[in-house]
Amino acid sequence: MQWNRIVRRASATVAITTLATTAGCNFFDVSNPGPIADDNLNVPTAMTGLVTGMAFDLSRAYDVVTQGAAIMSDDLYHSGSYGPGEGLWNRGIIRPEDINGHWGGMHRSRWVAEQGIVRMKEVLGTAYDTSPLAARANIYAGLSNRLLGELTCNSVIDGGPSGDHKVHFQRAEAQFTEAIRIANTLTGAIKDSLLRVASGGRASVRAWQNNWTAAVTDASVVPTAYVFVAPFSTNTTAENNDLAFETITRSEFTVFNTQWATVRDPRVPWDTVRTTSGALAVGQDGRTTFFRQRKYATLAADIPIVKGTEMLLLRAEAALRNNDVAGAVTLINQVRAFHNTTSAPLPALTGITTAAQAWPVLQKERGATLWLEGRRLWDLRRWNAETGPAKNSYLDTRDKCIPISLNETQSNPNLRGT
Repeated sequence: MQWNRIVRRASATVAITTLATTAGCNFFDVSNPGPIADDNLNVPTAMTGLVTGMAFDLSRAYDVVTQGAAIMSDDLYHSGSYGPGEGLWNRGIIRPEDINGHWGGMHRSRWVAEQGIVRMKEVLGTAYDTSPLAARANIYAGLSNRLLGELTCNSVIDGGPSGDHKVHFQRAEAQFTEAIRIANTLTGAIKDSLLRVASGGRASVRAWQNNWTAAVTDASVVPTAYVFVAPFSTNTTAENNDLAFETITRSEFTVFNTQWATVRDPRVPWDTVRTTSGALAVGQDGRTTFFRQRKYATLAADIPIVKGTEMLLLRAEAALRNNDVAGAVTLINQVRAFHNTTSAPLPALTGITTAAQAWPVLQKERGATLWLEGRRLWDLRRWNAETGPAKNSYLDTRDKCIPISLNETQSNPNLRGT
């Protein structure tokens, strides 16, 4: 997978170079102004670009982990030729030497956002407290920390020692709370938008810290139809949604051999691909049946990261944890009603009266609603640690999270020898 991306980005570089040599009459006279001095960023007008960079880094982190987490969990199955990482992840083996890009991308996103906030406080002064950009920066920091908390086995903050992965949930909660504080100084549509995404992000990390009462309060702020995304585009290859490339242009990941391969659900769109002879196509490995995901049909497809439908399912899970089966089913059916269409019917569920019946249903509903959004491995991990009807056994014999990367261990003096 990494080599394929290098080739794609190298091709883009060649195209740019070719354009430069043919479009200009004397390109040798163009001088390189050199890197921008750090002090030049310490002006209020630079803050918009700073926050745009945070959004870009979060999208890049999601681009990588959405693919990896899909086969580390049960979202997709590996049908590809890349190795050795993907083939091992598909079998539940996640090694430090295979996840350097995942670890580095997530921590880059976190660091850029958190250090950007430090700079914004210095540059904006008292204006920071009423700045929509400051609220957005805290949201990106919170979402980066949520991603790390959900996917990594341990926290490592800026070259420090190994710690509990839930440290990231604590940091995220504080950052979402700060975004909400700033948003509440604003008015109109910008206030509403910031409050929805920050409340949705805080609802999830509060739930992951077992503060379900506060999570329900936050989740109730988010309308069912609300979606906040990691944006992608075709402007450059760096802005592409690579899962679309790997499953539309190539056939590296398949829906075959997952629980969804026999299910038709509008939240889990996929189709079959056939050869010219009419046989079912196989993946890049030459043997695994290829069922093509259709959730991300283009390189510009955005990845949802906060959704109102997830908030309904958080509230449903909270109800189940309070033994309110009827309340949980009502909320689940609200999600199904939202996605129900004449062409893709999703009827209300009935006959669910016990927790033993309801927990597997909730887990599958959450899997469908958040399919291919990088969230499934965490759900399986936390349910695997449960007892009673909430117990999910999928990860029993599999690695459950992303370990500290080999690059981090080798470069961090606090981790050498571990």
